[in-house]
Amino acid sequence: MVIEKIHGNLAGLGPAQIRQIGQLYRRRLPPERIVTHELARGLTELSRAINRQIGLLVTRRGEVAYVIVGTHQGLLIPSLEGFRASSRRFKGLRLIHTHLAGEALTTDDLTDLALLRLDLVLALETGEDGLPGLAHGAHLVPENPEGRYWRALPPGRPAEIDLHFLDFITALEAEFARNPKTRKVEAVDRAILVRVDTDPAFDGEASIEELRELCRTCGVEVFDSVLQRRPEVDPRFLIGRGKLSDLVIRALQMDANLLIFDHELTAAQMRSLTDFTELKVIDRTQVILDIFARRAHSREGKIQVELAQLKYRLPRLTRQDAALSRLAGGIGGTGPGETKLEVDRRRIRQRIHHLEKELKEIEKARGQRRHRREKTGLPVISIVGYTNAGKSTLLNALTKSEVLTEDRLFATLDPKSSRLRFPRDAEAVITDTVGFIRDLPKELVTAFRATLDELQGADVLLHVIDVGNPAFEAQMAAVEKILADLDLAGKPTLRVFNKQDRIADRELIGTLCERFGAMAISALDPATFPPLMERLETLIGRPRESQ
Repeated sequence: MVIEKIHGNLAGLGPAQIRQIGQLYRRRLPPERIVTHELARGLTELSRAINRQIGLLVTRRGEVAYVIVGTHQGLLIPSLEGFRASSRRFKGLRLIHTHLAGEALTTDDLTDLALLRLDLVLALETGEDGLPGLAHGAHLVPENPEGRYWRALPPGRPAEIDLHFLDFITALEAEFARNPKTRKVEAVDRAILVRVDTDPAFDGEASIEELRELCRTCGVEVFDSVLQRRPEVDPRFLIGRGKLSDLVIRALQMDANLLIFDHELTAAQMRSLTDFTELKVIDRTQVILDIFARRAHSREGKIQVELAQLKYRLPRLTRQDAALSRLAGGIGGTGPGETKLEVDRRRIRQRIHHLEKELKEIEKARGQRRHRREKTGLPVISIVGYTNAGKSTLLNALTKSEVLTEDRLFATLDPKSSRLRFPRDAEAVITDTVGFIRDLPKELVTAFRATLDELQGADVLLHVIDVGNPAFEAQMAAVEKILADLDLAGKPTLRVFNKQDRIADRELIGTLCERFGAMAISALDPATFPPLMERLETLIGRPRESQ
């Protein structure tokens, strides 16, 4: 039974050597000692005899939990699922292993320390005679001004290391828990944002800031952000392994429990990142879907959001339970784990079919309402624009409505329609639609297709643009791309630069309006509306005159 617990490279070892290695499980360390001379000598003598590195993972009670045999150059630590740690705690294991070339701690040692959240890593120099030389140790450190991730212990003989390990590791964990940033945060999700850019011309910082705003809208506290520029994206992890290792340590230092990627991750990437970091990993699409789920209030909105979530989830539905995966049969066999997975997939497909059927009924009812509205002869103005550009605020100001307005992305999702009266007693129906965003998830575009198709019946599109946003040109281009995808590029459109009060330079406003063929207003200042109303009245008159 002891032999079965040995992990790693046992090829070529004799029964007596394997039995000696298995005996390492009977070793015990005093809880206050990192290592003893007796254990160190036993390890180095055995390691030199087989000419391979040997490692022990030791618990805080001094018990040997894992015995690992590697190669002459290194060793591979097995899965530690039984010792999974939270984002603010260590694994409760320290690694003690041999080095056969007299080297100090290697990059692999420090990577294992970080990724596995080990209490400590200790490398023992192994002499040609099998006797232990110096011991090199290191441990993680809390967030610090120098930006260091770990601290090395002074090298010393195993018998001379007098650090009281149990007191030390208890104090270190308490130091991590005293993170002042964490104490002030009540949010359950504490995130680090990650983006990888391969295009030097793309404004990655603006994209990260937008993701930060999305996180604020759904109640996620953002602790840090990382932008990495690479010639090409890593197909498995998106960012490099070294950077990802640094992220894990950074998350531990800051007590972050969530990584949010400013990309749409595949199922394989999400699984690889989760397994590598042992943190919760989500992507930009999931953040947007979560916001839509929180903000949808009408029956139609809830159906559309649920449909988008299911379509996103279906190709990513996997089982991470190793126990279930082991039950799967061989060739032609189907185990209980696979059966449960297929049942879940079938249920999701059935639910998608049911929701799509309900949406078709809603679309039919909307078509009937649209037909009745067309009989009245009232022209329709549809407000479109990037999320948080001020569309709902403008609707409220123009029609004296009371649509919810907040300085958050996607504050309102459900379309609102009101009557707009012009100074010359003309009337129109003005509709506020769902806000757009860069790279709007395709699942949402598909689910909200019926709502967006309402724009087809509009006589005029009122494109509201937040001119006070430094990235307003990119936002304007993103909206117009979505409109083009919906075959609305030829629809009469009036560009309106909102929030002009945020730009002090009046000449700049005039230049921008002339350059983009837009009008400048402030939705909070009705005094800026008369030119807008006059222009709208002219535009809605054209379709009726042409009829």
